Amino acid sequence: MGGTNVWDAEWEVNEEQARTLIGRQFPQLSSKQVKRLGWGWDNTVFLIGDEYVFRFPRRSIAVGSIHMEGKLLPKLEAYMTIPYPKPLFYGEASDEYPAPFLGYAYVPGDFPIGLTEERRALSAETLAKFLRRLHEFPVQAALKCGVQQDHRNLTDIASRKVKLEGFLSKVVEHLSPEESGVIEAYISRLQKDRVEAVNALLHGDLHFKNMLVNENGIVSGIIDWGDLNVGHPACDLSVAYSFLPPYARGVFFETYGGADEETKLLARLIAVYIPMLILMQAVDDGNEAIAAEAKSNIMRALLD
Repeated sequence: MGGTNVWDAEWEVNEEQARTLIGRQFPQLSSKQVKRLGWGWDNTVFLIGDEYVFRFPRRSIAVGSIHMEGKLLPKLEAYMTIPYPKPLFYGEASDEYPAPFLGYAYVPGDFPIGLTEERRALSAETLAKFLRRLHEFPVQAALKCGVQQDHRNLTDIASRKVKLEGFLSKVVEHLSPEESGVIEAYISRLQKDRVEAVNALLHGDLHFKNMLVNENGIVSGIIDWGDLNVGHPACDLSVAYSFLPPYARGVFFETYGGADEETKLLARLIAVYIPMLILMQAVDDGNEAIAAEAKSNIMRALLD
């Protein structure tokens, strides 16, 4: 399937290249160990010693995000109630590598994979407080830093529904008949075409691969801010459906400050949509652990 997926890279960076690029621009780091931590659609991520993380764009579309993060993330500090990666090293494009790259303070933790529902519920208030404060950040200040406004047309439910049907057809053989039946029934019940636009500063990609938990399974870090944008809060509030069990959602929304039915409808849709994309990529990569977690996120989102 190489070259045909939205997550295929334009530039690959290996550990040796990362060591060279970082060492040239930041000699004070040249003696530290460089270890690849992983990659997402847009960036390859390296751990430098045990204090810093560097992100190198894999695709030209991610370059604007690196510039924007460098400007905006430091301004978020007063609003953050959960640790996040603060930019410390601003790498510049060169002949050897055509894009800027960023180095951040390392945020420790593990991905929340395979947590019990009881453990998940412990983060309801933590996540709600985090999102309440983030969504209070002044939208105009974010736009001045180059943040895009609703570039993914979040409020267009009709087109997202069509895409979701396409995703389902691609992964149906990796789902049980019961799972695919539940998802199909959900999609067919989506009758609303669009919800009213609301503007808040969003993390924009809040799912289990961008969250870290401590040894008690409580959310202790939010990473990968490359999708920061201004748009409908439902995008981030989707975490109430994909991550939290149904019985913890009341506390979540109460702590957040409430949400209307349209917001909850859109939040649930995104809580199915994003893990479906993650499932497709995990199937493509042959990553069974990520595929299983993505499936459990989808099924949890559809529980009332």
